[in-house]
Amino acid sequence: MLHGHQTWVFPNRPTILSTATVGGPFEAKGPLAEDFDILHGDLWLGQDSYEKAEKKMLEEACEIAIRKAGLQKEDVQFFLNGDLMNQIISSSFAARTLAVPFLGLYGACSSSMESLALGALIVDSQSGNYVLCGAVSHNAAVEKQFRYPTEYGSQKPPTAQWTVTGAGIALLSSKGEGPKVTSATIGRVIDMGITDPFNMGSAMAPAAVDTITAHLRDLRISPSAYDLIATGDLGQVGHQIAGDLLKKHGFEIPEEIFTDCGILIYSEEQPVVLAGGSGCGCSATVTYGHIFNRLKNGELKKVLIVATGALMSPLSYQQKESIPCVAHAVSIEYNN
Repeated sequence: MLHGHQTWVFPNRPTILSTATVGGPFEAKGPLAEDFDILHGDLWLGQDSYEKAEKKMLEEACEIAIRKAGLQKEDVQFFLNGDLMNQIISSSFAARTLAVPFLGLYGACSSSMESLALGALIVDSQSGNYVLCGAVSHNAAVEKQFRYPTEYGSQKPPTAQWTVTGAGIALLSSKGEGPKVTSATIGRVIDMGITDPFNMGSAMAPAAVDTITAHLRDLRISPSAYDLIATGDLGQVGHQIAGDLLKKHGFEIPEEIFTDCGILIYSEEQPVVLAGGSGCGCSATVTYGHIFNRLKNGELKKVLIVATGALMSPLSYQQKESIPCVAHAVSIEYNN
């Protein structure tokens, strides 16, 4: 099952039975709006705090994914999820509502593929038949915690990114029809000494490149093995850096198959996003909405999703620490 140094290959090829994505008002104005199951018209979602709104989005996504699969929540053995709140409270409080055995994860914005990789490992080893995997983020809640409250109206540099308000969930099974999870490469923590919380793309790009090259090396394949390779939320700045670094490592990926979820989710008509989207919900919603739909309609057959995460915290920033980053890659195939 272990191939090379850090890649799992799943011989039983766990099935993604269903997915669900929930977004906010800004995502509703983006080019991928039709790929969401629910789009809310305001950031509050009828709640009295942004943090509670984030939890509600996650609960909605879980309910939709379970319903699409024709299951009840009692059928689910495990729930794996991550978010960006202190002590991942959105995930754990949603797990309280679901009443499903819960494994909370913190990989920052890499949590979507961290949960999918670990969920696939559980299903592939026959340790569970139905596993929910996902991630969630909320623009106003995350900005308040990691930078400044949005009400403050602070100026941001062009390298900054816009945290996605969204939840993405996949329901994995040992049987059934749907895209298959075929392999996963677990990333190393890479720190290039960047300290600017408004330049996440530059900080995370080396981690994405390290994981991509490890994946290709471990499986002894070239980038052409995939129809699409999508990083998580490097945005315009990080995506360019990642492309340049891959060339230096001898892995030049053609532009037509190399993209980034943070670039795809918003359009040029939304200039406030600056360098692009970010947050746990970025790769989760783009993968389980837009990319999943492209797999289902036959436009894509094999994709590699490389979710990236900056493992900083308000405390580490206050102590003038640099920003360590990680990326986890999962390959998904569908021959319908």
